[in-house]
Parts: sequence; structure tokens; C-alpha cells
Amino acid sequence: MGKIRLLVVDDNSELRQVINESFSRTAEFEVVGLASNGLIALDLIKQLQPDVVLLDIVMPQLDGFGVLDALADEQMDKKPEIIVMSAMVQEVFVRRAIEMGAKYYIAKPFDVDALKCRVAELFSMGKKLKIDASTEYVQKDLKKTADEKISTVFITIGIPAHIKGYHFLREAVKMVMDNPDIINRITKELYPGIAKRYNTSASKVERAIRHAIEVAWTRGKIENINHLFGYNVYGRNDKPTNGEFIALIADKLLLERAV
Repeated sequence: MGKIRLLVVDDNSELRQVINESFSRTAEFEVVGLASNGLIALDLIKQLQPDVVLLDIVMPQLDGFGVLDALADEQMDKKPEIIVMSAMVQEVFVRRAIEMGAKYYIAKPFDVDALKCRVAELFSMGKKLKIDASTEYVQKDLKKTADEKISTVFITIGIPAHIKGYHFLREAVKMVMDNPDIINRITKELYPGIAKRYNTSASKVERAIRHAIEVAWTRGKIENINHLFGYNVYGRNDKPTNGEFIALIADKLLLERAV
């Protein structure tokens, strides 16, 4: 076969560039596109028809699981092979990605040469692949940003990135992390503060956050919530208020930051 055509999907621009430059220096590969989120990725997959998609999980607008889900329903003559690359290495995420069609799940930070070998293995090119002598590593800082940590929690508990409540809830958690006492003024300061940033009303913020929590419970992710915190926080009928849920997530992340 000719060159293996790749699409690189990750919201970290530096990481996209490192992968792009490394693969482009190897004759067997051609990077045909770069995408910063899942929605862009789906459009490029249809337009470019890559052989392989290197896919991150935590991304804005549409996450990696959303891409895998959309591809499963897509009618295409040839679907790309998927290799997931993520800092989320919990077994539940790995299993879910593989069940949804990913061929490999590679933990960040990773050796780019190892990633090349994984891609080559998909096309039985392992022995033909010429790897540069210098080993190259993607040394992305393992200290995740607050947005990344919150997104990981939301994916775990089943809150999809495309609903408004996801973004309002993420903003609320960050605000409480920065100023824990604001949770006691949720209707007077927290909701209006989010509403101002998103040019909407406080009542719409409250309803959207409520909907996001309802979605998590409807999807039956309560066991993931309990696993996340290490003990049984909620039962199926123990749905928290907006304030309780925001405070719980913020407290967990603040404790992790202090460690």
C-alpha cells in the first residue's frame, strides 16, 4: 500500500504539532489533517477519508467518545482505524474506548516512536517501518489544567460536552474552586456571574445545570460517581441539588490540588 494517511485530533496545539512533525519525517506516513475538537474531526474524516485517526478523549464541543459514537452510526465506504491517546488511563475509559471501536489506547505522555509502531502494526508494516534513531517523547505537563480535570470528571459521570449545562457547570465548579464561599450565594452571585459571562439569564443557567445533572442520573452513571469519590456518595434516588453537586466536585478537585 501507499503512505498511511493520518488525522491528528487533540485540543493541545503543541501536541498536535509535535505529532505532525514527527510523523511527517517518516516516509511511510502522511498527516492529512489536524483537528482541535471532535466536531472538526468528524467533518475532516468525511472530507479526507484518513486511514487512521489519532484521537484524544477530553476535548471541547465534542469529546473522543462522541466521535467514536458518531462514527459507529456513520455510513461510510471505509471507516478509519482509531487509536486513542489520552491521559485518562482508568480501566473504565480504556474498556469503553475499545468496545466503541478503538484499536489501541495509548496513555499520555507517550513515546512518539511507539505510537508510529502502533499505527504501522495496524497495516502489517512493523518490520518495514524506518524509525529515526533519536527517540522522541511527548512530554506534556502531567499537571492538568482545571478545565481538563473538570472535563475528566464530567466524562466519567456521563455529562456530554454538547449541552449548555456542561459549560455552565464547569464554570460554576471553577468559580467555587477559586472562591469556596460563593457556593453560599449561589442564586445571588454564582448564577448571575455565569450568566454575565455567557450573555444569558441566571434562571437559564440554573435550569441548564439542573438538566446536566439530570442527564448524568438518567444515563445511570451513579456507580461512576461513587467510584470517582471512592465511596458511595449517592444512590439512584439521592439526586443532589445544584449547589450540593457543584460543591462536591469543587471540594474533590481542591483536595487533589493540595496533595
